[in-house]
Amino acid sequence: MSIEFLITALIVVLAPGTGVVYTLATGLAQGRMASVAAALGCTLGIIPAILASVFGLAALFHTSALLFQTVKFAGVAYLLYLAWQTLKDRGAMRVSGEGVERRNLFQIARNGFLINILNPKLSIFFLAFLPQFVSPAAASPVLEMLAMSAVFMAMTFAVFVVYGQFSGLMRDRVLSSERAMAWMRRSVALAFAGFGLKLALSSR
Repeated sequence: MSIEFLITALIVVLAPGTGVVYTLATGLAQGRMASVAAALGCTLGIIPAILASVFGLAALFHTSALLFQTVKFAGVAYLLYLAWQTLKDRGAMRVSGEGVERRNLFQIARNGFLINILNPKLSIFFLAFLPQFVSPAAASPVLEMLAMSAVFMAMTFAVFVVYGQFSGLMRDRVLSSERAMAWMRRSVALAFAGFGLKLALSSR
């Protein structure tokens, strides 16, 4: 596994996206344990895209406009739903105590999973990203891509946990100010809506 792949993967993971925003918002509103659940859900949501890419299924998104548009607009609708829920204080920015119930942790992870699984461009990204770093001398390109995918997922989870823990540490300061909380809620809702608009305007 090349150093070029590790550096490139880290840059991709660090870049702000829907998963980062969701994890940060969850940490701010519901604490550090909840942010770990969000990070886990977002990371698991990468699995279908990776498998589709490694085994060539993502090519279907290039050949089937209907399939691509169907998944894309499902993702857009879900992001807009998260934006609305956030504004209504029922989404990622819903404030709860430190003792988050197990059921809530599952829901948090599920939402993070859906954010990534409903983004068809993620599969296309991996289809273009992974093959660039496969060694020409690799005995099994598929196994090498799966290994790189595992490293990418581990890197994603670790970085998202760090983001979430940081936002969890800032939680008390934010929650102590109603104005700051309202500003954060609007900002997160706007970010989700913005990502939804960007996905809606995207092409294959």
